[in-house]
Amino acid sequence: MIAKDVVSDEILPLRTSDSVAFALNAMDDNKVNHLPVVNDRELLGLIAEFDLINHPDQEDPVGNVRLSLPNASIGDHQHLFDAMKMITEMKLSVLPVVDQRNSYMGVITASNLLHYLTSHSAIINPGGIIVLELAQNSYSMAEIAQIVESNDARILGAFLSGHPDSTLVELTIKLNKIDLNAILQTFQRYNYTIKATFAEKDDLDELKERYDSLMNYLNV
Repeated sequence: MIAKDVVSDEILPLRTSDSVAFALNAMDDNKVNHLPVVNDRELLGLIAEFDLINHPDQEDPVGNVRLSLPNASIGDHQHLFDAMKMITEMKLSVLPVVDQRNSYMGVITASNLLHYLTSHSAIINPGGIIVLELAQNSYSMAEIAQIVESNDARILGAFLSGHPDSTLVELTIKLNKIDLNAILQTFQRYNYTIKATFAEKDDLDELKERYDSLMNYLNV
């Protein structure tokens, strides 16, 4: 799960000689708010729609526009979680990928990244979901796994989320079983707080419908 696994060359980069008007049209055609600017294969930076709209002369070459994101790129061997963090924190529609020589390889789009992560994870696999509320510094993942496995089930995936004003966290675990009754009873015997469960067919169908709707939206 590294950047080169998801990189795409479907969105062409801008050249420094391309005009501001051409760049804006290219963004509109590709439904993105950012495009990489390259010189031969050297990545110069990422240009934002904001940079172009506020430029006084639409016929000026892109090379005359100050890049607000000159350092927005990721190495081809960096983990996709790093790509996700950059796209989220910098609010990027595309993230350029470069090799060790800073040669441009292509981009990762937010939609392609989400497609890849979901198709290579437990999200779309059949199974039940349990959300536990836990003390931030005192829970044991080993014990949670032991409880699940003692009921002839396996954890397919896990996601931990916290709140800045609380010492509690929520652990969402995806299991390979839809019937969760025995597992839930064991968690209760161990005094775990169960925040939510998704195990009925209707619940899982609704989750899948939401996932499919999100994928269709990202493909618009």
